[in-house]
Formats: sequence, structure tokens, C-alpha cells
Amino acid sequence: MAQRKFLTLTEVNNLMSAARNKQTGVRDSCLILLAFRHGFRISELLNLRYHDLEMIEGRINIRRLKNGFSTVHPLMSDECKAIMEWSQVRAQWKPAVDPEIVFISQRGTQLSRGQAWRIIRQAGELAGTATHTHPHMLRHACGYELAERGTDTRLIQDYLGHRNIRHTVRYTASNAARFVGMWDRNGLVMKDLLVNNQAQDGTIGAKLFLILKRKIRICNALYWNIP
Repeated sequence: MAQRKFLTLTEVNNLMSAARNKQTGVRDSCLILLAFRHGFRISELLNLRYHDLEMIEGRINIRRLKNGFSTVHPLMSDECKAIMEWSQVRAQWKPAVDPEIVFISQRGTQLSRGQAWRIIRQAGELAGTATHTHPHMLRHACGYELAERGTDTRLIQDYLGHRNIRHTVRYTASNAARFVGMWDRNGLVMKDLLVNNQAQDGTIGAKLFLILKRKIRICNALYWNIP
């Protein structure tokens, strides 16, 4: 059986809750939230800098790698709260080697890919996630959750920075939400009912016509047999 490559929204929330129970929980839960909400690749997230955050305007500049489209996403209120909370904790740690880098270790160095992998794997273990958890599952979780909410494929493509829509279709192809209400659209259900009613009316009319035709034949026969 193939291992699932994404997390559900419930699993992401459980991951964040589990991460907060650790000593570095404020940082780790913030990292998980941003990774999920913006579909970050782990290298993109670890390279996030404070000048990419426009907290007053509620925006975040997303710099995509792998020749992806860079863009600007909205920052939700829970993200702003998580970032500010983490920044307060961060200020109490050893001064950062690069003050602009958002996510640092307790030694003040930029978080490495290996450290980020451990953070998310351990959070998954604490949360009791059924599958082996790794950072890219949060990017997939973002894509699948957007598809689940009925988001247009092209919009998901832009949001995740895909140059080729084939990478985006995986999220919408297996999503049942896109079919919901399909038969209600454009009056299709009413049209079907109308066609059925017309068919029934036609059948009843045909039967009445046959009965009437028989009665006329009987009347004609009686008439012509009169002496």
C-alpha cells in the first residue's frame, strides 16, 4: 500500500498542538503554520526574511525556488499572532548570526534542512500521525486543502508557484468537492424533471388517444350496422 504523501487539516492542527509542547514550541508551531498555509518548500521557508513580512499590510512575499513563480500572499491574523509571539521568544535567544532570518536555532544560526525535518518528524510522532511526517507533506496538505475548498485549479497553481499546471492537477483530480452541485448547475435538474414530465405527459396522451380511437371505431361499427 502506497504511503500517503500529504496531511489532512486535522493532522496539521494536531501537529501544531504537539509542537507547542516542546521547549522550542513557539518557533516550531509557527514554522509548521507558515509551511502549511503558504505551501512552502522547506528551503523557501528557511530562507524567509523579516523584510518579506509586511505585518501592517497583512502580506507575505513568497520567493519560490525551482524556477517557480514568486508572489505575494495574504497573512491571516493567526499567522501574524504566531510570528509576533515567535519574534518575542527569538529576541531572548542568542543573537542571530543573520538578524534578517526569521527561523533560527537556539544558537542563533539559521535553521538547517535537517533540523527542520527533525522538528516536523518529532511533532508528527508526538501527535500520533499515522504516516511518517516530513516537511513536503505540508506543501501537499496546502494544495489538497485548497482543492477541498473548491479553489480553482489555476488559482492553486498561482498560489503554489507552479509553472506547469500538471503539478497542480494532482490536488484537484481526486477531489470530490469539484463535483458537488454539478447537477444543480444551470438548471440541469429542473431540465431533467421537465423532460421526464413531458415524457410522462406524452405517454398519457398517447394512451388517451388510443382509447378514443377505439371508441370511435365502436361507434362507427354500431352506426353502420343500424338497419
